[in-house]
Amino acid sequence: MNSSSSVSPPMHTPEHTWRVVGLVLLCARFVQGWIYWGGGSRRFIYAPSKIDPTAHHWMANKFQTAMPGALLGMDQVVSYMLQHFYLLYGGVIFFSAAELFVGLFLIIGFYTRLAALASIGLSFVLMLLFGWQGATCIDEWTMAAANFGMGASIFLGGGGAFSVDAWRMKHRPGLASEPRFHWIASGPISEVLLERVGKALLVVTVVFVVATYSYFRGSVVGAFHGGPVSPSRHHLTLSKGRLDAAGAVSFHVYLDGGSADVPGHIVKINLHDPQGKIIESWNGKTLAALPKSAFVNDYIYNQFEPGMVSIQAEVGAKARIDLPPAPVVQTDPVTVAVPPPLALISGGRYTLEAVTIDAKKFTTVVIYEGR
Repeated sequence: MNSSSSVSPPMHTPEHTWRVVGLVLLCARFVQGWIYWGGGSRRFIYAPSKIDPTAHHWMANKFQTAMPGALLGMDQVVSYMLQHFYLLYGGVIFFSAAELFVGLFLIIGFYTRLAALASIGLSFVLMLLFGWQGATCIDEWTMAAANFGMGASIFLGGGGAFSVDAWRMKHRPGLASEPRFHWIASGPISEVLLERVGKALLVVTVVFVVATYSYFRGSVVGAFHGGPVSPSRHHLTLSKGRLDAAGAVSFHVYLDGGSADVPGHIVKINLHDPQGKIIESWNGKTLAALPKSAFVNDYIYNQFEPGMVSIQAEVGAKARIDLPPAPVVQTDPVTVAVPPPLALISGGRYTLEAVTIDAKKFTTVVIYEGR
């Protein structure tokens, strides 16, 4: 006669249900765990340059690209961190370590429900930061939404029989009678409580996923749109334009849209007088010849700088750019024309126009300050 310890639990008991649910979620638990383990292990083991402040692939550059479309004020949080190195470095290490351990714990089923809850938090933060990015199909939103749903399901189901949590309960039977252990690790919980928590998580998941999708792409109660911030087309916001009597111009520029995979390029800048006439113009060759001192960048990571035949920058870059008076223009082999005289009008409405490599034009008002 078999001992009672070798007899399978009766059907439809909470323990049997927990084991079955854990088996059903086993693949999802592994995939969710591997996603986060992969992110953390790349930085700590396989591509440590991502957490090396002196390397080109330092994570600060990636965080900076998130600013233009970040939600709920996260752009201000990122901006503050970018300007405070120790806070930034500590945040990168903490976030990377959280991904590493959350992923590992999910894979092996160690403190499974706690790890799943942490994965929900990571997915939430990633959605706020990067959910707007993805040139073709909002890739970052898809990743964050899927991970959020998987994390919620694993939190409800726990680790099941194939987990370190189950092994610990087998070798320490006292854990099986501790409700607190069930909630932070694994184990059956009451059906009534499970139903309540499950319904609450469903509501949160639906609101989170549908609301963010509607914000980024519409197609819920309105028409499809490209998002408040385009993940594919670079966008410039110009501000704080200033003009002196000699024709020197300064302005602030923010590359606040577009793909983080390729830099944006300004190939021409024009200054229009109050009547709309171009009175100064800087072409790509002139812009590329600007000294580095002409660029006062807000951050030391993604920056505006001279390019091959343009001014170039990566998404998230902000800077003040100082333009000298427009150079002499060669019109033919004999005649040399100088820029038209600046009939500067105090209080007049001058306009600065930046033209990008894809022929898009962005403008700002310029204030004439005289000498």
